[in-house]
Amino acid sequence: MLPFKHMRRLRLAPTLAAGLLLITACSRAPRPLPERQPLAVPSAKALPRLGYTLQAGAFAKVENAARFSEALQAQGLEAAYYASGDGLYRVRFGDFATKEKARARGETLRAAGVIEAFWVVAPDGSAPAAPGPVRIRPTDERGLRASLVESARGYLGVPYLFGGTTERGFDCSGLTGAVYRLNGMRLPRSSQAQFEVGNPVDLDRAQAGDLLFFATGGGGRVSHVGLYLGQRAFIHAPRSGQSIRQDDLSDRYYRNVFVGARSYL
Repeated sequence: MLPFKHMRRLRLAPTLAAGLLLITACSRAPRPLPERQPLAVPSAKALPRLGYTLQAGAFAKVENAARFSEALQAQGLEAAYYASGDGLYRVRFGDFATKEKARARGETLRAAGVIEAFWVVAPDGSAPAAPGPVRIRPTDERGLRASLVESARGYLGVPYLFGGTTERGFDCSGLTGAVYRLNGMRLPRSSQAQFEVGNPVDLDRAQAGDLLFFATGGGGRVSHVGLYLGQRAFIHAPRSGQSIRQDDLSDRYYRNVFVGARSYL
């Protein structure tokens, strides 16, 4: 395999492409249900926010961008690739308290030949002098929700991979984690952990950018997650052998295994 600094030099024809499980009745007369007590909704929990990150790479093929992300993960850096809007895929990685620390790590990776060039991305999402369109993270909730949806749509068509965020694609929680990371927020890795840190929200009150959770393995335990688009539609990585796609809760299967919605904003 060519080092990435050589891969970067390849002339890549720009293409507009999208930038990670699903896996009783009773004969007696039904008894009246006990009166339900209202659930106590916990106070809003704020997700950890990312500091400065680094941006590198420009790939026409998502496979190359994802392989680059995997190389960075081998360096102990959380990385997520995304469609940058100019027909190329780029990679954001790391989480640094200061711009100086981010720049120092970038220089170390460049000296080691892991990356060829990099840009320091501020916590607001801006990357000075970065090539191609750079989306600034909105500060208002409405704009942030729209940005989460836009990020998720950028992955439509990418293959699913159990447990992975490599060149073969994303698993369900890897996808939602990458979408939130690109918008400056850190989610836990597993779908169960993402469910536990979210704020419960009734489906009728759920908004675009919230997450929907499912118990696809039975037993009521969360095993799958998707990002809500509104109007009962969501984007998710369904199962091995399938690509990231949009589905709807009107589908009987998803309706029957739906556990609940969670918000993080």
